Amino acid sequence: MDVYRLATLGLAGMRRPLDRLAGRWRPEERASEWALGLRFPREDLSGLDVGARVAFAAARADALWNHGLTIGLTSGARSVAEQQLLFDEAVAQHGSESAARQWVLPPTESLHVQGRALDVRPREGARWLEAHGHRYGLYRTYANEWWHFEHWPQFIGTDSRPALRPDPRTPAHRL
Repeated sequence: MDVYRLATLGLAGMRRPLDRLAGRWRPEERASEWALGLRFPREDLSGLDVGARVAFAAARADALWNHGLTIGLTSGARSVAEQQLLFDEAVAQHGSESAARQWVLPPTESLHVQGRALDVRPREGARWLEAHGHRYGLYRTYANEWWHFEHWPQFIGTDSRPALRPDPRTPAHRL
């Protein structure tokens, strides 16, 4: 176990009894979010859809407490302008809109703009989320992006899941 994971787990372990004593709701999640906030200080969970935020917090608390894994958020909710800039940069880099769409979608199609998409790190955290995220409605949806997950709560408790598409160019069903 690397020193950062060990430190994060240790800090969360010290915080958990304080949250329990204070009678805080879901003390394990609160302690893990606090410690993970120290581990990944540039994270920004604001703007995420409430369901996606709650699901992500619960999933990564599970990963931390039960598996000793940290899951960080590289990118979550994006504004229309931010998504458009990313798309425009991808078009310039890849030479066409079609080629750019293999990696990034325009704002009208991106679930990042809706606050329902999460780009996570590190890779082992993403592997854990791919294996266990269905319990929280979090699914990897693009085969070419190990880091990209989307919140699809309607699939929780069912045998169904959103399709794993080759890349963002392949349309998905929308809510």
